Amino acid sequence: MDVYTILEKVKKTGKIEKGTNEVTKAIERGTAKLVVYAADVDPKEIVQHLPILCKEKKILCKEVESKQKLGIVAGLPVSASSIVVIDAGEADKDITSLK
Repeated sequence: MDVYTILEKVKKTGKIEKGTNEVTKAIERGTAKLVVYAADVDPKEIVQHLPILCKEKKILCKEVESKQKLGIVAGLPVSASSIVVIDAGEADKDITSLK
C-alpha cells in the first residue's frame, strides 16, 4: 500500500495536520505517528529539518515525489509541503507495515 492511499484512509478515519509548521509542532510534542513530506518542495530548506527531527524522536518519516498530490490527499485546493498523522484511525496497521 502506498503512502498516498494510507493518508487518504487516515483523512477519513483519523486526524492529519497540514503544513510544515504544524508538522514540526506535532513532532516536537511527540503526537506525530507518521510524517510525510514532498521531494519537490522549493526551496528544500522548508522541509529539510523534518527527517532529522523524526530520527531524533524515532518517528516514521517518508518522502513522496509530489507536493501537488500531497495537497490533493490532504483535501487542499493547493499543494502541501508536508503532512503529519496525529491519529491513525483505521490505517494503524498500514502505517506499521510501512516501517
